[in-house]
Amino acid sequence: MQVGVISDTHDNVPAVEAAMNRFASADVDAIVHCGDFVAPPVIPHLDLEGVPVHAVRGNNDGEREGLRDAFDSLDGGTLHGRFAELEFDGVDVAVLHGEQRPVIEALAASDEYDYVCHGHWHVREERSVGDATVLNPGAHFPTVGEAHRTVAIVDTRRNDVEFLNVDESV
Repeated sequence: MQVGVISDTHDNVPAVEAAMNRFASADVDAIVHCGDFVAPPVIPHLDLEGVPVHAVRGNNDGEREGLRDAFDSLDGGTLHGRFAELEFDGVDVAVLHGEQRPVIEALAASDEYDYVCHGHWHVREERSVGDATVLNPGAHFPTVGEAHRTVAIVDTRRNDVEFLNVDESV
């Protein structure tokens, strides 16, 4: 199973559209957003036909009702709140925005998750903590450098992560 992971889109519609094109080309089976959409109008751009979208709220996602309504309008969209426990092909995934690094570390060290996906720091990251992979897919905030304007694809069968650059100018 191919799972697309994205975070910190901060109302950047061109970046979201470019990311969805990358996910479509990779034929992802699901999308995970680690928070900081900012406002509901960006949510419809996360829609890929037939691909479920799982998301958590970040520290800049204040319009709870509007965001929930926007996710409800997606075909297969779920806004889980501030934390989600997901499972893809027997692979256990924790999803949070990740403002507090000790929480990320505790989840990774808990031996309950294969992946701990987070955002917030606007820096892509893939590292191991015990048997868990801590993954930040990158960010799409205007001041983020090109090296971190990425999304990630998690291949659950191969237990592999691939980062894809997102060129929002296309």
